[in-house]
Amino acid sequence: MTEKVRYEELLPHEFEARLAKRPVGYLPIGTLEWHGVQNALGADFLQARGLFEQAARRFGGIVLPPLWLGPDRITGQEDGPDLVGMDTADSTTPNRQLPGSCYWIPRGLFLMLVEAVLAQARRAGFRCIVADGHGPSRRAWAEMVDAWEKQFGLALVSAMRDFPGQWRTQMDHAGRNETSIMMAVAPALVDLSQLPADRDVWPQGVGGEDPRDSTAEFGEELIEATLALIGTKLDELGV
Repeated sequence: MTEKVRYEELLPHEFEARLAKRPVGYLPIGTLEWHGVQNALGADFLQARGLFEQAARRFGGIVLPPLWLGPDRITGQEDGPDLVGMDTADSTTPNRQLPGSCYWIPRGLFLMLVEAVLAQARRAGFRCIVADGHGPSRRAWAEMVDAWEKQFGLALVSAMRDFPGQWRTQMDHAGRNETSIMMAVAPALVDLSQLPADRDVWPQGVGGEDPRDSTAEFGEELIEATLALIGTKLDELGV
């Protein structure tokens, strides 16, 4: 039987036992956002949760339910819906609303939401929170962790602050990096056959290396490299 690590699936005695062993929480900060024609719309938090489930099983701790709302750039239009995130990317031609994106909230509201999560996590007995996922959410987290550590008395782990240039997961947008990670953690939710067969046609709303070169094996390499960083950091923090 697979070891349970998701907060919402734990019985109270299981929660207490895991927390006593290692009071670390993992928070996927993802979205419901277009990630190419080949990936499920929850790719942001599916990747982060897949990484964190492996971390929890390897190092201990509990995976919190993912957030699916987050900040991003937004462009208003006189005629039509606001354009969010990858809607206005260079690889989206013409710029337009991409199907399925349903996540945007103002940065301030996102910070309030995360602060509420941190307050409740502290109350529940966590001593450390590791969070990662959607790029703009990752940046907002990194900008606030120093202040939040003082405010909530928690050790916080940030890809951008703690591992500049080293973190390997979710480092593009639906390109080879993210698509490979999806193939490693949720293979049933990836369909490379949806991508253009013509290599001269770049996939819409995709940034990074060509997703047609994605493999589960590469995704596993990226995950392993990031897990090594997480494990080392948790040991350094003494939690």
